[in-house]
Amino acid sequence: MPRIALVTCRPGPDVAEDRDLPGLVRALEEAGAGASAEVWDDDAVDWARFDLVVIRSTWDYSWRSAEFTAWAERCGTLTRLANPADVVRWNTDKRYLGELAAAGVPVVDTRYIAAGDPLDLPDGHEYVVKPTSGAGARFAARYTPDEHDTAVRHLRRMHAEGFTAMVQPYARGIDTTGERALQFFGGNLLHVSRKGPVLAPGTPYDRRKVAHPGLTDWTPALVDTALARKALASVPGRPELLYARVDVVDGEDGQPRVMELELVEPNLFLWLHPESVPRVVEEILKAAVR
Repeated sequence: MPRIALVTCRPGPDVAEDRDLPGLVRALEEAGAGASAEVWDDDAVDWARFDLVVIRSTWDYSWRSAEFTAWAERCGTLTRLANPADVVRWNTDKRYLGELAAAGVPVVDTRYIAAGDPLDLPDGHEYVVKPTSGAGARFAARYTPDEHDTAVRHLRRMHAEGFTAMVQPYARGIDTTGERALQFFGGNLLHVSRKGPVLAPGTPYDRRKVAHPGLTDWTPALVDTALARKALASVPGRPELLYARVDVVDGEDGQPRVMELELVEPNLFLWLHPESVPRVVEEILKAAVR
C-alpha cells in the first residue's frame, strides 16, 4: 500500500480553505493508498515514511519563501517530492516570467523593481503592482497613472517587507474574456476553468481579495492550449511535472499571454470538476510506485 502525503499549511485568517483536500484524501484511501494531509512546517512529520509527498495547498509559502524552499529541498532528499524541489525553487519567484519570455513564450509584459531601484511607474495606462513571491493576490493592487503616489507607497512597503515588486500593464482582456486556468496532471490536460477580474479599481493592496471570482467550467480555445504546452516545454531542464496550472489572459491584440505558471501549489478546483478526481488519483498512485 503506497503511503502518500498531501501537503497543506496551517489554517489562518489570511489562508484560504482547501476545498479539495478532504475529498482527495478520501479518494486515495478508497483506491487503496495510505493517504493523509500533512502541514509542511510541522516538525513532527517524518517525511521519509512516505512513498510520495505531493504539495497541494501550502498557501502561506509566499510570506516565507526561503523557509519553504529549504523545506522542499530537505523533503526531496528523504522521499519523492512532487513537484521536485528545483521546480519549487524556480517557480516561487515570478521572475521566471522573464525566462519564459526569453524562451519565446508570450507572457504579460513584466518589469521588476527591487529595493534601491528607481521607482519608475507607467504614466499612460493602468497597471498592476504585486510581489514576485505571492499567491492569492496578496500585496497586489491595480492603479491608474493618477494614483502614482499611492503606488509608490505600495512599492516602499513591499521593499520594506523584503519583496521585489513586479509591474505589469493591467490586462483589460480579463474584464471581457476572463483569466483561463488550464490544469495539467501527469502531463495531460485535465480540465480548464475561467474566472473574472480579481483586482477591482481602488482596492488597497493589503486588503484580502477573492482569488478566484466567478469561477466556471470552461472549454479552452486551441490557441490557449498550445500556449500552455509551450510554456510547460520551456521550464528549465524539462522536469517531469506531476501537476501544473497555466493561467492565461488576452493581450491588447486579442492573443493569449501567460499570466502565471503555477507549478508549486496550484488550486486544482476539483470541487468544480469532480469528474477529474479519478484521473488525479490514478496519476498520484502511478507516481507513488515509480
